[in-house]
Amino acid sequence: MEQVRAAGGVIVRDGRVLIVHRASYDDWSLPKGKLEPGESWEAAALREIEEETGLRCELGREVGRSYYTDARGRQKEVRFFAMTSSGEPAAAHEIDAVAWVALEQGAAELTYPSDREVLAKLAPPAGAPPATATTHEG
Repeated sequence: MEQVRAAGGVIVRDGRVLIVHRASYDDWSLPKGKLEPGESWEAAALREIEEETGLRCELGREVGRSYYTDARGRQKEVRFFAMTSSGEPAAAHEIDAVAWVALEQGAAELTYPSDREVLAKLAPPAGAPPATATTHEG
């Protein structure tokens, strides 16, 4: 079975996180995209963020991974990295809208539980146990 590898970013600035809307799925998610042949997880994350939002980012630590079966029935692994940027995002590529939302509001705005858990790994609520990798369909 084909495995899809993708990477993305959790871009945080001034207590806010950047989320993106994909019209083709009508969802709000953390920005991400597939690796190109021979590309590292980190390089793919930076490239995809720039392609989808126009932002050139500073790469931080890996903050989480999600595993799920995509809409075509393929197994997918996504690795997310903490990122920062001083630029202003603009929707591009497969993205039709971008939004900065307060970190504490981000989970409520994200469509997929796995994205919410990755966000929680970046800044888990006080007293909360660490999140683990999860699955979702999409």
